[in-house]
Amino acid sequence: MFTGIVQGTAVLVAVDEKPNFRTHIIEMPSELLPGLELGASVAHNGCCLTVTAIEGNRVSFDLIKETLRLTNLGELKTGDKVNVERAAKFSDEIGGHLMSGHIICTAEIAKIYTSENNRQIWLRMPSTELMKYVLHKGFIGIDGISLTIGEVINNRFCVHLIPETLARTTLGKRRLGDKVNIEIDPQTQAVVDTVERVLASREAAIEAEKALIPKA
Repeated sequence: MFTGIVQGTAVLVAVDEKPNFRTHIIEMPSELLPGLELGASVAHNGCCLTVTAIEGNRVSFDLIKETLRLTNLGELKTGDKVNVERAAKFSDEIGGHLMSGHIICTAEIAKIYTSENNRQIWLRMPSTELMKYVLHKGFIGIDGISLTIGEVINNRFCVHLIPETLARTTLGKRRLGDKVNIEIDPQTQAVVDTVERVLASREAAIEAEKALIPKA
């Protein structure tokens, strides 16, 4: 699990490309290296990846076909930066919201509004079906960052970014048309899916009762 509080950014220093498979080597920030072991989980732009090799401050991760399909990690090239967060411990403060590191899709940056100390980013989701999980003032993970949802219109929504978020993460460098990783809040998804099942079950029961009523 992760908290959605990005601990730093890491430079992608090497990419080993194979058919439907990639190995990324990043230069891990020195403060995140203590205690890092093979098999540990580290979120890259919000996507949970497993450490496969450690050589000094260079750490390797494997990306399989499904990861490349669902996330923006397959678009990265040497020299790009990723938001990184190590897996949370039970004693850690949850400054954002609990996140699993399981990316559901990518969203396109559709508009950016910048003022003196704020930035508003509008994102376009690839499917209106997913918008049922995007609720005003709800939580969402964007490239591994825990954020609060602002306005929601059709298949678009916005988030508001403070200077600290812009300085500490890659979102400050994002431009129109860029794709960002999206993780839906698991609790929101569970509530919405449960309500849908209950309503569907109730509707089915009503229809079944109607079918038993003798026709005049």
